[in-house]
Amino acid sequence: MTAATHSTLFPQVPESADAVLDGLDPEQREVALALHGPVCVLAGAGTGKTRAITHRIAYGVRAGILQSGSVLAVTFTNRAAGEMRGRLRQLGAGGVQARTFHSAALRQLQYFWPKVVGGDLPRLLERKVQLVAEAAARCRVRLDRNELRDVTGEIEWAKVTQTVPADYPAVVAKSVREAPRDPAEISQIYATYEQLKRDRSVIDFEDVLLLTVGILQDRHDIADQIRRQYQHFVVDEYQDVSPLQQRLLDLWLGDRDSLCVVGDASQTIYSFTGATPDHLLNFRTRHPHATVVKLVRDYRSTPQVVHLANGLLSQARGRAAEHRLELISQRDPGPEPAYTEYADEPAEAEGTARRIRDLIAAGVPAGEIAVLYRINAQSEVYEQALADAGVPYQLRGAERFFERQEVREAGIALRGAARAGGNDSLLDDAEDLPSQVRAVLSTKGWTTDPPAGSGAVRDRWESLAALVRLAEDFARARPGATLSDLVAELDERAAAQHAPTVQGVTLASLHAAKGLEWDAVFLVGLTEGMMPITYAKTDEQVEEERRLLYVGVTRARLHLALSWALSRSPGGRPSRRPTRFLKGLRPGSGALGAGAGGLGGSSGGGSVDRAAGGGRRKHRGPVRCRVCGATLTEAGEMKLMRCEDCPSDMDEALYERLRDWRGDRARELGQPAYCVFTDKTLMAIAERVPTTGGELAGIAGVGARKLDRFGADVLALCAGEEPGEGCGGVDEET
Repeated sequence: MTAATHSTLFPQVPESADAVLDGLDPEQREVALALHGPVCVLAGAGTGKTRAITHRIAYGVRAGILQSGSVLAVTFTNRAAGEMRGRLRQLGAGGVQARTFHSAALRQLQYFWPKVVGGDLPRLLERKVQLVAEAAARCRVRLDRNELRDVTGEIEWAKVTQTVPADYPAVVAKSVREAPRDPAEISQIYATYEQLKRDRSVIDFEDVLLLTVGILQDRHDIADQIRRQYQHFVVDEYQDVSPLQQRLLDLWLGDRDSLCVVGDASQTIYSFTGATPDHLLNFRTRHPHATVVKLVRDYRSTPQVVHLANGLLSQARGRAAEHRLELISQRDPGPEPAYTEYADEPAEAEGTARRIRDLIAAGVPAGEIAVLYRINAQSEVYEQALADAGVPYQLRGAERFFERQEVREAGIALRGAARAGGNDSLLDDAEDLPSQVRAVLSTKGWTTDPPAGSGAVRDRWESLAALVRLAEDFARARPGATLSDLVAELDERAAAQHAPTVQGVTLASLHAAKGLEWDAVFLVGLTEGMMPITYAKTDEQVEEERRLLYVGVTRARLHLALSWALSRSPGGRPSRRPTRFLKGLRPGSGALGAGAGGLGGSSGGGSVDRAAGGGRRKHRGPVRCRVCGATLTEAGEMKLMRCEDCPSDMDEALYERLRDWRGDRARELGQPAYCVFTDKTLMAIAERVPTTGGELAGIAGVGARKLDRFGADVLALCAGEEPGEGCGGVDEET
C-alpha cells in the first residue's frame, strides 16, 4: 500500500467498482465504503485524504450507489478542485462536479438569477481594491497602498463572518481582532463600499456566497430544485470553512445528512481570513450517528519527521489539540531532523545555502527543496545567499524582494538622496550611512518601532526594516561606504536575483506552503518573536502559530532542517532564543518523556541548546540576567534569572500542568496555592525545565525541604510524566 503522491502519469482506469478499492489501506477502504449517512474523516498530514475521498466517490458511482451528476465535491482552491477532478476521471467517475465553494455558488447564481431577480447577474468585481479606495476617499480617510490592502482584507473577513458594517466595531472588539485602522473608520468605509456596489450594479466574490444563501433561504422552490440535483456532498479541508460557507452548505443539504467532510483541526492556520475548525470539531455533536474514520498512516514523511510532528502537537493546548491525530509513518527510516543554531541571520542564510548546495550535489533536485519562513520579508537574505551560492530559486506566494513596490520606491528614494549628496536636507543630521538610510526611508513609512498587528502595513515596514538592516551590515563590512556605494550594492543584488529560473529551490512563507510537499525542507528563523510571531498575544493565536510550524514540519518527505540565529547581524548581542515550540524536542532542551514526541538522545547533527541556570545556587555577587546580562535587583526577576522585559522561553504547557498540580496539592494540604510554590517559581521551573534534583534546587524558591516534599512530583511533570502521590505539609519558602 502506497500513497498517491507519486502515481504514474497515465494510470489505467479500474475495470470494476471493486478494482477501485485496490491499493487502499484499511482506513482508506473504510472511508470508500462509508457511502451512507454523515461521514467525518479526520485525516492527518500525508495520510492520503484526497486518495480516500476520490476513491470513495468513484466507488459509489461505479457501484451504482451514487449517480455521478448528483455528487458535489467542494474544496477551497482551484488547484485542489482540479486535482480532484483529474483523479476522479482516472477512476472512471468524470461526471462528478468538483469545485470551489465560490465556483459552485456562482454557477447556481448565474442560472437562477434571471428567474429570481430578472435580467443578467450583476458584473463580478474581479478586484475590489479600487472600489474600497473610492469608498475611503468618500469617507475622507486617506489610505496608502498597504493600508488599502489591509482594509480590503477586513471587509472580506467581515463578509465571510456575516458581519454587517454597523456591527463591525463591536464584533472586532469581541473577537480580540487587531484591526488595521480605527474600527469605526473601517465600518464607515465598509458601508460606503457596499453602497457604491449597489449604485454600480456590481458584486464581489463574497456576495456570490451571500446572494446564493439569500436566494436559497427565500425561495424554497429553488432550494428544492438544487437539492433534487445534488443528493450527496463531500467537503475537503473542512477545518477551513467560514461561517458563511457553512451556512451555504447547510442550505444545500436541507434536512438530509448525505455529507462527507474531511479535515484536520491541527492544520487550521487561516483564522485571520474567517476560517474556523469549530464546524469540524462540532460535527459529531451535530451528527451523533456519524461514521468517523481516522487516517493516521503517513505515507509522505519518514518516521523521524513524523516523530517531530507528533511531538509538536503533544504540547498543544485548546480544542483543536484535544482532537490531534498521532501519525504513524509508513516510510523507511531516514535522517534525523537537523537542528542548527547560528550566530546571526546572514550566517544562518549562508549555512542553509551551503546545505542546499550539498543536497543538490548529492542528487536531490532543486525543485524538491524548500526554504520556509514565517513572513515574506525574511526572504531577502535567503534570496541573496542562494544567489551567492549559485543555487537557482523561485518565490512562491510573494514577489521577489527587490520587485516589491515598497522596495522599488525605497530604491528610488535612496538613489535620489545619493545623487543629491550634501544638498539633501534629509541627511543634515545623519552622521553615518545607516542613519542616512533611516532618514530617507522614514519618508517611506519606516519607523523605529514596528506597527502593531499584522497585515500589509506590517509587511511594508518589515521590507523597509530589512533595507535598514542591510545598510547597517553593509556599513559594518565596509567602513566609510557611501550612500552611492549602497545603491550600487542594491542594484547588483537585484540584478543577481532576476536571473530566470526553471528548476529552483522554493522560497515560501509557511502559509503559502500549505498543501505542498518536498523531499527536503529547511525551516528557518525559528526564534521567539518570529515563531510565534510577536503579535500573537492570545492563547488561541499562539496555538495557531504552533499549528503553522506543524504544517511546515509535515511538508518534508525525507530531509528536515530547523535553524535559528542568536542575533540579527554579525557581532550583535546574542539575545534571541529558539522558539518555545521546540522545547523538549530539540537536543539539550529538556525532555517530554516517553511517548510524548521527544527525540531521544539523537541530535541529528544539530547543536545543543545553551541551557540557562542549573546546579547549586551560589549567588554571592550581583545576579545577572541570563538573557541580556544586566544586573537584576527585583526579587521576581532574580527568581526568574532574567529581566521581566527579556524574552521568555517558558514551556507554557508545562506551566499549566504545574499550576494544576499545585492547586491539587494545596487543596490536599488545606493551604493557599502560593504556599506550595509561587507563580514566579513555577514560571522559573517551566523556563528551565530541570531534569535532576540539583537543577531543581538551583531555582530560587525551591529550598531543601520543598525539594524533599515536592521534588519528585515536579521532576516527573518536567519529564512529561504523571506525578506520584505526595505527602506531608508545606514549609514557607526561603
